[in-house]
Amino acid sequence: MPSEGRCWETLQALRSSDKGRLCYHRDWLLRGEDVLEECMSLPKLSSYSGWVIDHVLPHMQENQPVSETSPSSTSASALDQPSFVSKSPDTSSAFSPASPATPNGTKDKDEFQHTESMVLQSSRGIKVEGCIRMYELVHRMKGTEGLRQWQEEQERKVRALSEMASEQLKRFDERKELKQHKEFQDLREVMEKSSREALGHQEKLKAEHRHRAKILNLKLREAEQQRVKQAEQERLRKEEGQVRLRALYALQEEMLQLSQQLDASEQHRALLKVDLAAFRTRGNQLCSLISGIIRTSSESGCPTAESQAEAERALQEMRDLLTNLGQEITRACEDKKRQDEEEAQVKLQETQMQQGPEAHKEPLASSQGPGGKQIEDLQVKVQDSTMQWYQQLQDASMQCVLTFEGLTNSKDSQAKKIKMDLQKAATIPVSQISTIAGSKLKEIFDKIHSLLSGKLVQSGGRSVSVTLNPQGLDFVQYKLAEKFVKQGEEEVASHHEAAFPIAVVASGIWELHPRVGDLILAHLHKKCPYSVPFYPTFKEGMALEDYQRMLGYQVTDSKVEQQDNFLKRMSGMIRLYAAIIQLRWPYGNRQEIHPHGLNHGWRWLAQILNMEPLSDVTATLLFDFLEVCGNALMKQYQVQFWKMLILLKEDYFPRIEAITSSGQMGSFIRLKQFLEKCLQHKDIPVPKGFLTSSFWRS
Repeated sequence: MPSEGRCWETLQALRSSDKGRLCYHRDWLLRGEDVLEECMSLPKLSSYSGWVIDHVLPHMQENQPVSETSPSSTSASALDQPSFVSKSPDTSSAFSPASPATPNGTKDKDEFQHTESMVLQSSRGIKVEGCIRMYELVHRMKGTEGLRQWQEEQERKVRALSEMASEQLKRFDERKELKQHKEFQDLREVMEKSSREALGHQEKLKAEHRHRAKILNLKLREAEQQRVKQAEQERLRKEEGQVRLRALYALQEEMLQLSQQLDASEQHRALLKVDLAAFRTRGNQLCSLISGIIRTSSESGCPTAESQAEAERALQEMRDLLTNLGQEITRACEDKKRQDEEEAQVKLQETQMQQGPEAHKEPLASSQGPGGKQIEDLQVKVQDSTMQWYQQLQDASMQCVLTFEGLTNSKDSQAKKIKMDLQKAATIPVSQISTIAGSKLKEIFDKIHSLLSGKLVQSGGRSVSVTLNPQGLDFVQYKLAEKFVKQGEEEVASHHEAAFPIAVVASGIWELHPRVGDLILAHLHKKCPYSVPFYPTFKEGMALEDYQRMLGYQVTDSKVEQQDNFLKRMSGMIRLYAAIIQLRWPYGNRQEIHPHGLNHGWRWLAQILNMEPLSDVTATLLFDFLEVCGNALMKQYQVQFWKMLILLKEDYFPRIEAITSSGQMGSFIRLKQFLEKCLQHKDIPVPKGFLTSSFWRS
């Protein structure tokens, strides 16, 4: 409308005037300032005038007719120019139609239109509206400040809560650490308590241990005292036993001396023709009796008073026997003077007595074979020729030992190694001989023969030869012969069948290497003098242990081996000897004679029957010899051999039985039953384990 355009022109004019440049404040009344003071300042429009022009007047123009709006549009457009009205940020922000204080946009718009119309109608409305807007601005500013303060308060609360949470976390960590520390303390207290309990238990165990140790020490002390007491008693008993044993040895020595005196009376028998057989038989029985007493006492370790008394009675009987013999000799000497005139008649009667039993004793009298000169009574000592042969073999054995003495006593390591290798090469093959197949036995024989021939042989993965040392051959021959005899002493003694394979190898080696055979005999005679046959006699000044060793007993620490073991060893060596004399190596030269054949077996049997029997020994050796070699002797000597067996049964058995005690009858009964069975069947069986032709084909 025209009036509206003029209004804006008026306002523009007023603004350009001096008063328009004055500064007016809507709240001057509130501050109570003097109006005149403001008049002195430049006039200025209200801060809401720009908002009113921009927002209220356009709405009013829309409600007017078109004709009326055209002139006013020019003035409105002029009023819109920035050169006429200044729109401050405060004004636009204070009177923004999208204020948060307006709950509904449409309602606010109607209200603003109504308010604009009122403002245009009245300046006082404008003022009121300005106050309202100012109040709203203040209220909004208060709200903004309150919101800012609330936000700050919330931030403070958040910070406080964060700090409180941090402090609570710290307190939680502290409580957790405190709990862990407390648990650790509790655990340490439990461990310390357990340790204290363990220490207490350990101390208790130590106390119990000390108590038990004290009790054990007391028991040990008592046991030691008891042991010392028993040892003292045992020592006294042994001393007493040694005294008794020495007394028994003295009795035996005197008994042997009396026996020698009894043997010395043989010259009186030859001179006076006095029959001394009964005296010698009884003397041998008494010697065997006292020897049995000493052997039993040595095995038990403590001779009893009864044994000593029995030995003294036997010695006294021997003395009486010698006294009676002396009386008999004296009486015979006296009778000789009265019987000189009858000497021819006595000689005639003796000749007739000799011719009577000559047919039966013919095989017994000769050691060279069936037939020969008759021996009237049994001998005690071996024949001189046999003793010379025995001594020659022992001298040869000693000479062989002296020959390789340098090798055995050498300190050189190489010589010691050679000696050990040669000994293994000589002894191991002999140890391997048993009831194996003939082919294996031939391999062993060839290995031994090659070694003795100076060839290289394998032993323990090494090549060995006797040519490695000048004394090697003597050493090997000696050790080989020693091993053959040791096998008889040990292997054959335990397994009788092993005698034949060992004997056939020994016989073959003997045939090819005679010196080995002589050394075998030397070792055999030394360990088993009954294979000569030879009964060593006790010599004056000889130690009893040396005499027992000469008899073939093993004496260790003054203790003599048991009789059963002694007989077992002697049996094994006699069986080996009996097998050697009848066997020959099947692959050797058959035209050669046996180096030690059955004629030596006949000689041994004849000489053993010409000697006084020994208790338990003679019966054992005769049984073993006849069981192994009897069949071969029977085939060789036939009738003469059967005559010898008849003589053994009829004349020699009573002598063996007379000197055999009741506890030693086993060997005699075994021999007697064997001989009676052979005579009954008129045949001697082939020994068990004898090597047949099938053995060599295997």
